[in-house]
Amino acid sequence: MTVNKTKLWRTSRDYIFITLGMALYALGFSAFILPEKVVIGGLAGIGTLIYFLTGIPVAVAQYVCNLILLAFAYKIVGRQFVLGTIFGATMISVFVGIFQPLFTHPFTSEPIMNIVIGGLMCGFGIGLAFTHNGSSGGTDIVAAMVSKHSNVSIGRTMLYTDVFIISSSYLLFHNIDKIVYGLMVLFLVSYVTDLIINTNRQAVQFTIFSPHWQEIATAINNEANRGCTVLDGTGWYSKHQVKILLVMCRKIESVTIFRIIKSIDKNAFITQANVNGVYGKGFDEMKIKMPTPKHHSNEAASGSGTKATDANGYGNLPSSSGHNDSLA
Repeated sequence: MTVNKTKLWRTSRDYIFITLGMALYALGFSAFILPEKVVIGGLAGIGTLIYFLTGIPVAVAQYVCNLILLAFAYKIVGRQFVLGTIFGATMISVFVGIFQPLFTHPFTSEPIMNIVIGGLMCGFGIGLAFTHNGSSGGTDIVAAMVSKHSNVSIGRTMLYTDVFIISSSYLLFHNIDKIVYGLMVLFLVSYVTDLIINTNRQAVQFTIFSPHWQEIATAINNEANRGCTVLDGTGWYSKHQVKILLVMCRKIESVTIFRIIKSIDKNAFITQANVNGVYGKGFDEMKIKMPTPKHHSNEAASGSGTKATDANGYGNLPSSSGHNDSLA
């Protein structure tokens, strides 16, 4: 039986980073957040409520709830994610069980400082685990199930799911400050998680005006491996026809695009804009459920009363001038 060394290394690397992420999350939670008696989102928040109500350690309550939730999520998120999540949930329970007795008092004397540091560490830990096919479990599982079939971000789903858990802490402590601190942690964790997960998905759009548009387009194709869309335009002051290049690329590739343009035409007019997402060939896959169109057999047979469609099921659309391969 041959062993794929590359696959083995990738799997081992994933589990190493999942372990690191869960250790970072558990440290931020146990050392900075829990001693302040702040209820955060997710099963860690539920475990915190159970801990202050019954004395059952957070790690135990969190792990039991994780196993129950994973049983429902198995068919949706798949075996690989569940295995990674079981491992992550086990690791976070182990680390929380280790760290909680070590940090019985707030790490610093400033509650805001503890909340900010703890939130940043938790968010970074969750994001690190997600990028390596794992998670800490809890509402991360719910977020992964939603993200599997829609374009709603993981951080946003966590935000909606966790607000109720945080708000319920008022019934236990009767202190609005604890809710505010919990919401601060929630926003920090959601933001940092999205930042870590979507680092490679950040994209920019270039609009380029240059008389050397052909050389620039060819260089971007060959050197940056990105496509260009050539558009026709008219300079209203000069009344001259111009060619406009439209380029989509990853944010980390923007410097390369700039260098290519300036090496060919230092006087090129360039605009750069951040885009929330680029979906299609060479970028991200759009995950959205579409209603199944209803076709009548008599219309399909005769072709009367129907509109010609392309391969995607859309009606004939007027084609724009120039060629379009910006998503190639």
